Amino acid sequence: MFKQDTNQPITVLGLTFNSEEERREHFRKELRKKLPELKQMEGFPIGEDDDIINLSDPPYYTACPNPWLNDFIVEWEKDKKQLEKEGKRSGHFQIDEPYASDVSEGKNNPVYSAHNYHTKVPHPAIMRYILHYTQPGDIVFDGFAGTGMTGLASSLLACPPVSTRQEIENEFRNNALKLPTWGTRKSICSDLSPIASFIAHNYNKDTAIEILNEIEEKILSEIDSEYGWMYETIDPSTGNKETVDFTVYSDVFECPQCSKRITFYNSCVNHDTGKINREFECPGCSTSLTKRKVANAKETVFDDTLGIPISQNVSVPVLIQYRRKGKALQKKVDKNDLDLINKIAGQQINSWYPNIRMMEGGESRRNDKSGLTHVHHFYSKRALIVLSRAFELCEETSDPNMARFVIEQCVLGMARISRYVPTHFSQVNQYLSGTLYVGSQVVDVSLRYILDGKLKRLKKAFSYFKAGSVISTQDAGDFRNLTNNSIDYIFTDPPFGANLAYSELNFFWEAWEKVITNYNNEAIENSPHGKGKNEYSNLMKTCFSQMFRVLKPGKWMTVEFSNTSAAIWNGIQNAIQGAGFVIANVSSLDKKQGSFKAVTTATAVKQDLVISCYKPSSEFDEKFIENHNKDLAVWDFINEHLQHLPIYIVTEYSTSAIIERSPKILFDRLIAFYVQKGLPVPIDAIKFQQDLREHFIERDGMFFTNEQVQEYDKKKEEAPTFIQLSLLVSSEQDGVYWLKNLLKEKSFTYQDIQPKWMQALAGVRKGDIIPELADILEENFLKNEAGKWYLPDPENEADLEKLRNKRLLKQFDSYKTQATAARTKRIKEVRVDALRVGFKQCYQEKDFNTIVAVADKIPNNLLMEDEVLLQFYDIAAAKV
Repeated sequence: MFKQDTNQPITVLGLTFNSEEERREHFRKELRKKLPELKQMEGFPIGEDDDIINLSDPPYYTACPNPWLNDFIVEWEKDKKQLEKEGKRSGHFQIDEPYASDVSEGKNNPVYSAHNYHTKVPHPAIMRYILHYTQPGDIVFDGFAGTGMTGLASSLLACPPVSTRQEIENEFRNNALKLPTWGTRKSICSDLSPIASFIAHNYNKDTAIEILNEIEEKILSEIDSEYGWMYETIDPSTGNKETVDFTVYSDVFECPQCSKRITFYNSCVNHDTGKINREFECPGCSTSLTKRKVANAKETVFDDTLGIPISQNVSVPVLIQYRRKGKALQKKVDKNDLDLINKIAGQQINSWYPNIRMMEGGESRRNDKSGLTHVHHFYSKRALIVLSRAFELCEETSDPNMARFVIEQCVLGMARISRYVPTHFSQVNQYLSGTLYVGSQVVDVSLRYILDGKLKRLKKAFSYFKAGSVISTQDAGDFRNLTNNSIDYIFTDPPFGANLAYSELNFFWEAWEKVITNYNNEAIENSPHGKGKNEYSNLMKTCFSQMFRVLKPGKWMTVEFSNTSAAIWNGIQNAIQGAGFVIANVSSLDKKQGSFKAVTTATAVKQDLVISCYKPSSEFDEKFIENHNKDLAVWDFINEHLQHLPIYIVTEYSTSAIIERSPKILFDRLIAFYVQKGLPVPIDAIKFQQDLREHFIERDGMFFTNEQVQEYDKKKEEAPTFIQLSLLVSSEQDGVYWLKNLLKEKSFTYQDIQPKWMQALAGVRKGDIIPELADILEENFLKNEAGKWYLPDPENEADLEKLRNKRLLKQFDSYKTQATAARTKRIKEVRVDALRVGFKQCYQEKDFNTIVAVADKIPNNLLMEDEVLLQFYDIAAAKV
């Protein structure tokens, strides 16, 4: 790979150039020639050709699909042969078992905080997986790469920090894993979002630290020189002019009784504590009010940019923080400050800035009613002037892309989404992660206020930035620019359901960079974009199918999962299996510090889950195709699959049973494998479980090969304690029983229960609905003041049961209405527990017609597989 600031001759993909600039210009010309063909690919970003090319640094990084991926792979395959000659890699490397240990890795490192993107997996966590599944020289791929942490993890394996290396090696020893082989891995990182791939590009290149000095000297100093007067205020104590850090703006409301205007900051804030008062008095008529009872005051202003008058919420400056000899002081806005703000409002903006309409979407257009409809509406005039000039000055530095990487970190912090949080010392980037919410108190901060601390932190992070990854910007469902069977390992952290609307959240950044996400095939759940759970699942299957195609046979994929929804969990597993992968293990990844939502939301995810899956080997596929119509093929698959499962999961204190080795999950994996290949399953569940004992050896509810069981028995004897195989949850009744067992000895918070719950979910019957974990807890258990759930005593349990039955009967009434409606042919999904309660009540009331009517409309398998329902139905059918 290249070093950014060298002028020495360099060779890239067989071509030699005298300098980096010559290399860049050559490949930019080539990229321009290839654009017409690349535009035929799904998800090609929205932007002018010149802007896409100017943002790119080909062939290493393109702000569109990268046409040189296969060229790099050819070179890397040649490098592998040289590494084998040097004894640094093996020609017969094979991994049979997944990395099954739970991983805990915090976000407090310079790299993680180097950019304020919404989500990132800490790169040391990814390093563990890459070390287990690959050897030096292997090619790692991430099709949902975000900010490129997979690429950074791959390159850092060449020379990791000593402390990181020691920690990882100790974990491998403790988990009875073979010690890893250190050395760089090659990587390809791609993301649909242009801003994500741009950030990944800057994380994955050798960067001269001098660029930070340039930003300080050329950009900040120039901004101070040209626009420093915009950030001046008069100190009321000395009469001297001082430098402003930020100005607080407050919403203004109208009293519904007397129409007097009420400034939120003056009337609704307790200035002693900094907290918001739930109730406040109108200063005009003394009416007691709440924020819900008042409406925002409106004003009509002329939009110079659009050339039209617009209506916006009234927002007024109320407070200023400034510096006197380095000390932060605050004052109320006075007449001089207002005069200055009015003077700034009359200034011309001489540099380019984005003035486009906010994209379609529930999040991106949530502020339309406030009059914030276009990107430039989210910035004060002062912020627009300064930010646009800063981006312009980036082009005058030695590394414009890295300069833009730094400056763009002010894009959200200088927008109106940045709230004033008086309980926090710093007001840098105080926006709510994962949303474009505009609060009633916002801060208009200076560029220097944000960047002074950021530049210091970046100096630490730059020592980690390493060249080694090739970056592309494209749809994960269309990787026609990657050949079949060319990748050695995949680690990916895809979007999960409706967790985050990435294209909407990235819109500000991308508008400033002039290249915007094409969200047509964005793999998320987003109702304004016409994407529900089914559309999301289908998109994910398309993406995983591409990953299956490019992965070499016998190799592994690791998928990080973060969502509380059982439906999304089932959907993602179905997508993975539908693409052809076979799931071998589910473990947890604890990133320690959660996002705002993860910390404050009762049903947020505390730990992410990690799915380990593999692509069957070519030899097995050939053998299976030959024998697929014979019973032998069933046991060939199970034998192959058992070879890919961990024999034991050992920690310092215990060894745990493995759910994947249970008969139910083994049968589920068998079904998924046959269905994916379009073949009928040649054995039913009962016969499978009977014959399983004839072909394999059972221990503790799990099944092993002859060789594996010996190792398992030995390890179990050595382990201090053994955690038995827990109940699998495949129905609501299972779920309640599972929770009772979990909470029998100890109470837990939702965040503690959730990852265990997701791992226990297994093969919900078609047509059955398992309520979300939060709902089952609410209906069946109690929560203490510390937010921990516990088993109710018998008296409370009876009361809970009454409330739960009432809710279930209400649900049953909806099924009854559907069943008796002439237009209803079938009821596709039902909550079985609601049917049980409803059928029981109908039976007691001798309402047999309803039982039969509902039973005839629900999925037949639910009726036939549930003894309680079938019993009520048989009796009712005989009476009708």
